[in-house]
Amino acid sequence: MSGVRAVRISIESACEKQVQEVGLDGTETYLQPLSMSQNLARLAQRIDFSQGSGSEEDEAAGPDGDAQDWAGAGAEQDDEEGLVKFQPSLWPWDSVRNNLRSALTEMCVLYDVLSIVRDKKFMTLDPVSQDALPPKQSPQTLQLISKKKSLAGAAQILLKGAERLTKSVTENQENKLQRDFNSELLRLRQHWKLRKVGDKILGDLSYRSAGSPHWQTKLEAAQNVLLCKEIFAQLSREAVQIKSQIPHIVVKNQIISQPFPSLQLSISLCHSSNDKKSQKCATEKPGPEDHLYVLEHNLHLLIREFHKQTLSSVVMPHPASAPFGHKRMRLSGPQAFDKNEINSIQSTEGLLEKIIKQAKHIFLRNRTAATIDSLASRIEDPQIQAHWSNINDVYESSVKVLITSQGYEQICKSIQLQLNIGVEQVRVVHRDGRVITLSHQEQELQDFLLSQMSQHQVHAVQQLAKVMGWQVLSFSNHVGLGPIESIGNASAITVASPSGDYAISVRNGPESGSKIMVQFPRNQCKDLPKSDVLQDSKWSHLRGPFKEVQWNKMEGRNFVYKMELLMSALSPCLL
Repeated sequence: MSGVRAVRISIESACEKQVQEVGLDGTETYLQPLSMSQNLARLAQRIDFSQGSGSEEDEAAGPDGDAQDWAGAGAEQDDEEGLVKFQPSLWPWDSVRNNLRSALTEMCVLYDVLSIVRDKKFMTLDPVSQDALPPKQSPQTLQLISKKKSLAGAAQILLKGAERLTKSVTENQENKLQRDFNSELLRLRQHWKLRKVGDKILGDLSYRSAGSPHWQTKLEAAQNVLLCKEIFAQLSREAVQIKSQIPHIVVKNQIISQPFPSLQLSISLCHSSNDKKSQKCATEKPGPEDHLYVLEHNLHLLIREFHKQTLSSVVMPHPASAPFGHKRMRLSGPQAFDKNEINSIQSTEGLLEKIIKQAKHIFLRNRTAATIDSLASRIEDPQIQAHWSNINDVYESSVKVLITSQGYEQICKSIQLQLNIGVEQVRVVHRDGRVITLSHQEQELQDFLLSQMSQHQVHAVQQLAKVMGWQVLSFSNHVGLGPIESIGNASAITVASPSGDYAISVRNGPESGSKIMVQFPRNQCKDLPKSDVLQDSKWSHLRGPFKEVQWNKMEGRNFVYKMELLMSALSPCLL
C-alpha cells in the first residue's frame, strides 16, 4: 500500500438544493439556498439564552471539569458532524428579551465611557471646530444678486442666439458661393432649348439668352404692350357693336362709357417710356384714387381666359342626330323655347360687357359702404355696425348691418339686415325673411336705414318693457296718426306699469324724432275739473290725460338708458 500513489477525493453533497416539489411531468422545483445573512440569522435562532453564561459554571467546575467538557464536546462534534438541529424559542417573549438585553449592553457601555471621560485619566473630550457662518445679507443685496443672475442668463441666451444666426448667415453665404445643381439646371432650361439625341443632349441658343437680363426685360415689356393693344382693340370692337341706351364713345386711345347716370367709366391705353415727355405727362394723370387697379387686373384675367377657351385643343364629340344643349331646345309645341329664350341662352357676354358689370358692382359697393359710414359717424344713437364678408364674387358682395344701443346689445337685437349688393340693385334681407329691393340710388338706401334706426328705438322700448315687467298695451311700426314723415313712417308703442297706475306712450319718426308722453293716475292730477257725473270714488283710480316729457332734459347717455330711468321712477317700490 505504501507504493500506491495517494489520490485526492472530493466529497460533495448529492444535491445542492433541496427539492420543494416534483410536478406531474417530472419537473423538480428547488428551494433557493440561504444567503449569508439569512444563514447567520438562522444560526442565531438556535442559541438558547435561558442558560447562564458559561463563565460561572466554568469557575465552579475547575480545570478538570473544563477538560472533560471540551473532551465531551469534541466527541459530540465527531458524532453529530453535518447534522443541523433547530432549537425553537422556549416562550413567546423571547425576542423582547433579546432586544432588552442588547439595549442593556449598550447602556452599560455608554455608562463606562462616560465614567472614564469624567475622570479624565484615560480619555478626554475636545470640542469640534465649526466653520464660521457667512454674514447675513440685506434684501436689497439679494435682489441685486438675483437681477445679476437673471441678466447673465438672458445675456447668455442672446449670445447663443447670435452665434446661431452668424452660423446660419455664414452657411447661407457659403451655399450661395457654391454652385447649386438645381438652380444651374433651372437657369439652363430658361435660356437654352434642350433636346436629347441618342445619348447626347444638344442645346440651341434662344433669343432670351442673347445679350444680357436687359433683353429679357425688353421682351417682357413688348409682350405686355401687345397684350394691352389686343385688349383695347377687342374692347373698341365691342363698344361699336354693342347697342345700349347711352352709346359708348371711342376716341383715339380712350373708351368712354356711362354705366349709371352719375358715373362715367373711362378705359385708356397708356404708353410709358423713359423720356422726359412721358414723365411730364405722368404728372398730369389723375390721382390713384380714380384708378381702379382691380378692373385692370380683371381685364388681363378675362383676356387670358378668352385665349384659353379659343386655343384649347380639347374638342368635344359632335353627335350626328342632335347637338348638345338644353333638352327643351329639341322639343316642339307649347313646351318649346321661343325666339327670345333661345337668344338669351345662346348669347355670350363680351369683354366690355363683363368689365362694365364689374365696374357697376364696384361703384355700388363703394357707394353702399360710404353711406353706412356717413350714417355711423353722423348718428350716435342708435349705433350702426357693418360686417363685410371676405368671400365675395366679382358681381356680388354681402354685408351684415346691425343696429344696436350702447350697453343694451343683449336685449336689443331686433334689427339685423343682410345687404346683398349686386350689379344694379341692392337686396335687403330682414331677420324674419322679408326681402326689399333697392335701386342704385344712394338716397333710397339712406332713407331705408334711417327708418330702420327709428324703428329700432321702438323695438328697444318693447324689449326693455318685457325685462322690467311693464305691459305692452299697443305697438305699431306704421302709425297713421300725427304728422306725415317725408322718410318712411313713424313707429309708436304704449306700455303700462306693473300696477297699472302709469302709462308711457312713445312715438318715434325718422325725421320728427322722439316724442314721449306719460299718463298719471287721476287722483294725482290737480288740474282736472270736478265732474258731476263721476261721483263715485272708484273712478279716481283711472288714469288721467297724457303729459309730454321734456326728453332733451333727461339724464342718460342714450335713448334706451333714459327710458330705463323713466320706467324705474314710475315703477312702485317693491321693498
